[in-house]
Amino acid sequence: MTLKQRWRNVRPRILGPLVFWIARLIGMTLKIETRGYEEAGDLPGGKVFAGWHGTTFPAAILFQGKGVFTIVSLSKDGQMQDRIFRGFGFRTIRGSTGRGGVHVLKESIRLLRNGETMAFTPDGPRGPSGIVQPGILHMAQRSRAWIVPTGVGADRAWRAPSWDRYLVPKPFARCVMIFGTGIQVPEKCDDAGFEAVRQHVEQELHRLQSEAEGYYESSSRPS
Repeated sequence: MTLKQRWRNVRPRILGPLVFWIARLIGMTLKIETRGYEEAGDLPGGKVFAGWHGTTFPAAILFQGKGVFTIVSLSKDGQMQDRIFRGFGFRTIRGSTGRGGVHVLKESIRLLRNGETMAFTPDGPRGPSGIVQPGILHMAQRSRAWIVPTGVGADRAWRAPSWDRYLVPKPFARCVMIFGTGIQVPEKCDDAGFEAVRQHVEQELHRLQSEAEGYYESSSRPS
């Protein structure tokens, strides 16, 4: 086994706790404001909070300890992510569209039918960024769950040089999460109808993300 292979094997055990504690320390300093969160929580039945892959940091802080489910890939990096999300009190389903996809879909549908809440990145895990993949719609359609699009912004943040331009709020930053109106996929719809709903979800995600990113640029926001 090469040194590179050994590092890949031990990396989740080493970096997972380190990243978790850095994220937790930053998260303790953040002030997170929400808009529409209570209304989204009042929706009956299962809910899928959807946000772009690069905006999960503030969501992880807001949802910590609430027993929200999320999907984590079976990759080596997924092992590290699993440790981090579990550390924040999430419940995880291991798999992705590439590996374990059938299990992920069946388990997600079962949980949502039981009224559970999930956090989902519809352009993950590898992109393309800002494009809703059909998996979230199949999940919501078969479970009769609500898709709740969200947008995330921060007044001060770093952006990682990754495909999703991952957002990391700076310590003591103010963040906002804007929750949109719940969307349901019709139980019976043809391909054109399904695509229309997919585009609607995608447009709402872009609209809310744009609104959240400009939230602290308004002179009406408190300093």
